[in-house]
Amino acid sequence: MSGAVIIGAGPGIGQAVARRFAREGLPITLIARTLRTPDPALASSGVPITTLQADSTDQTALIAALDEATRQYGTPDVVVYNAAIIQADAPGELSVAGHMDAWAVNVIGALNAAAHIAPAMAARGGGTFLITGGMPEPKPQYVSLSLGKAAVRTLVTLLDQEYGAAGVHVASVTVAGPVAPGTDFDPDDIAEHYWHLHTQPRAHWTHESLHAGPSSKPGRA
Repeated sequence: MSGAVIIGAGPGIGQAVARRFAREGLPITLIARTLRTPDPALASSGVPITTLQADSTDQTALIAALDEATRQYGTPDVVVYNAAIIQADAPGELSVAGHMDAWAVNVIGALNAAAHIAPAMAARGGGTFLITGGMPEPKPQYVSLSLGKAAVRTLVTLLDQEYGAAGVHVASVTVAGPVAPGTDFDPDDIAEHYWHLHTQPRAHWTHESLHAGPSSKPGRA
């Protein structure tokens, strides 16, 4: 196994997804703007773990981190783009620069990561590229986030059109509420969607998985 790369490896969904893939024996690379120590459960998983520092809006640093992950473990089996700016902003409240900053993290970082790593996955004949989505319905209290997450759906479609035929499964996980341990939006429950998408047979690929609470976990009726 070539491993899993998590971009935006914070203490919520990012680390939970890393733990989920580590349970299956995949080497883990964590890429974050700030270097973090893997949480105890991940650190004790027994799989190789690499932590790398890169801002998702710094294309040069992000590509260098992806190249280092590839150097250590080979072309990844799965890359998860989990970076986002989550902020409340109503129509007209955010400056042009503020919107551009949010767009760079929520959309362009994912595009740059996919454009760099998906061709290698395609050349190999397979791989998975997953993006954390949200905002099932746009909300005027979260304009920049609503715009970004709508763009994520379009980006998934574009990447699937470009790389899907070569065996790269591109999909998003839409999280319909605030993430917190012990709630209906527990990150460990949400992480199951990522593993489910990664292991879907090609004939049954889906391109979005929605977590709206416990009843929406994969495998639940």
